[in-house]
Amino acid sequence: MSLQFGWAEVDITPKEKIALCGEFFERVTNEVETPITVTAFAIESGKEQVVFCSCDLEGVNESLVNRARAKINAPGLNPKNIIINAVHTHNSYTTANPDLDPKYFHNATVYFKGLMPTDCQYIPADSDPDQMDPLVALEFVSLKVAEAVSLAWNNRKAGLYAEGFGRAAVGMCRRVCYADNTAKMWGDVDSAFFTELEGGNDSGIELLFTYDESKKLTGVVANIACPSQVMEQRTVISSDYWGKVKILLREKYGKDVCLLALCAPAGDQCPRDLVRWVEPETPIKDPNVIRENPKVRNADPSMFDIKGTLTIGRRIMNEIDYALSEVTTFHADAPLKHSVLDLKLPLRRVTESDKREAEEKISEFFRGKSVINYIDSAELYIYAGILERFDMQKIRTTVKTEIHVLRLGNLAFATSPFELFLDFGNRIRARSAAKQTFLIQLCNDALGYLPTEKAEKNGHYSAYVASGLVGHEAGDLLVADTLDEIATLFEN
Repeated sequence: MSLQFGWAEVDITPKEKIALCGEFFERVTNEVETPITVTAFAIESGKEQVVFCSCDLEGVNESLVNRARAKINAPGLNPKNIIINAVHTHNSYTTANPDLDPKYFHNATVYFKGLMPTDCQYIPADSDPDQMDPLVALEFVSLKVAEAVSLAWNNRKAGLYAEGFGRAAVGMCRRVCYADNTAKMWGDVDSAFFTELEGGNDSGIELLFTYDESKKLTGVVANIACPSQVMEQRTVISSDYWGKVKILLREKYGKDVCLLALCAPAGDQCPRDLVRWVEPETPIKDPNVIRENPKVRNADPSMFDIKGTLTIGRRIMNEIDYALSEVTTFHADAPLKHSVLDLKLPLRRVTESDKREAEEKISEFFRGKSVINYIDSAELYIYAGILERFDMQKIRTTVKTEIHVLRLGNLAFATSPFELFLDFGNRIRARSAAKQTFLIQLCNDALGYLPTEKAEKNGHYSAYVASGLVGHEAGDLLVADTLDEIATLFEN
């Protein structure tokens, strides 16, 4: 059965101020460093169909997915076959999640405010009354996602695809281990107690190229194990390093070539080399990242600033360009199979002693305080999350998780809604029945980090209970079910 492909890109750059998503301090802006977009890629063969939609967002919550699917105008397309993912830029919209069941607390920072003594006042970070409301942002972005998906589906035509692979230094582990068996995200390595980075990194780039019937390039799919968060500390709207890849790609191959950016499991990854630490060009606010008297290193440019996005963009584009030059085989038809799994993964639980310790820590923190602010709420994140989870586990034991698994010829694609640690992705790729496996995190919901057992024992942000709904046991199940489904799709 011949394949049909369709592409579309829709701009979502705001014309008014928005609250940027992520970080523990508020950032509101309408300054644009690079435009932000949503890009959709449709594939159809006979009765099989799927549409990917990559968004320049920090995450894609369930409300956004539901609204986008309901708005799509694409005759013959099953909304369940739409895969919406975020590249994890922290320089884009904060969208509301109003469909969340209020019984199931999801935000430890918000929950913490309910624990404050009545004589203590919470002073939020400075805000701008002219910023876009998160509900308005949700409606706007969901409309644009639906528009992109509809356009890609309605644009589909017979075409060809080719497989490719590249390798570039983009993602590196951001969790630092110390001699006392603890770890810290963004930990300082310039210490006699530093022992190792907790995990590895993956420099591989999974690539897929699409062409029209005359072999003119129409689109590139690129899968990298690193969030696009070079600019995360900056108060600008930005598509980060993926925006630079797109600029370079179109300069060489034409303005109509589309780029589908996919973030592979990278919950413990970042675009910074913590060993060869290079300071930001100008001060940043996050106390976890600020270094005291840092040494000067000859290494990358600052991976907090535009120069860093340009460097990574060039590295990725060099690999795409080389892989394109190596293409000799084009596929006009190939097996296309798509499965959707609704898994129920075990909720990560806490104990009575965990609860008591958290209550004591919070009580001690508030003692003598009449005013607290957003920095305080960040410090109490771990303990508020424990109390939140203790309440949640009384009424909830599992987490519903939508997983997509796809076969296209020799290639497999598999999704998850988590910030999945790299090791889980490595286990899937290593045992996959496919010749090449594209793994996509932050898909069709935003369920938080999914850390390894080692990370849970070492602690700190990204491995706290407050950092995600499930733990390493759920990760093991996710790996097993994903591998089983890939194997099933490749049986014939």
